[in-house]
Amino acid sequence: MKISNRISIQDSEIRIRAVRSQGAGGQNVNKVSSAVHLVFDIKTSSLPDFCKSRLLATRDSRITAEGVVVIKAQRYRTQAANREDALNRLRALILGALQPVKKRRATGPTRRSKEKRRENKTRRGRIKALRGRVRDFPDAS
Repeated sequence: MKISNRISIQDSEIRIRAVRSQGAGGQNVNKVSSAVHLVFDIKTSSLPDFCKSRLLATRDSRITAEGVVVIKAQRYRTQAANREDALNRLRALILGALQPVKKRRATGPTRRSKEKRRENKTRRGRIKALRGRVRDFPDAS
């Protein structure tokens, strides 16, 4: 299976097994195994080392702690369509891990956010000043 121009996986490294689909589907769902389980072991694969390490570092629920990718495809009614869907999802997972991570550039607070902060501080200060002791004023009689 071709992932990109430089990266490909041998078909023998991908195990695909047909299983019964879950959910509603009438009487046919109990007889036909149209869902597909795709199993791909990252550590023993022929992927380049940098690709393996990026994939293993990916925090994806489809990758087990042992480094095995498990994809269940049951979106379609036919086994062939689900098989193709599982392969496409594996390809997308590997390509996603190969995308370079954008480095975050630190930004400062905007001028308006600074002004709002100061206004809120002033408002809170006034409210707290009003909580002081009430003084008796001499009668104006």
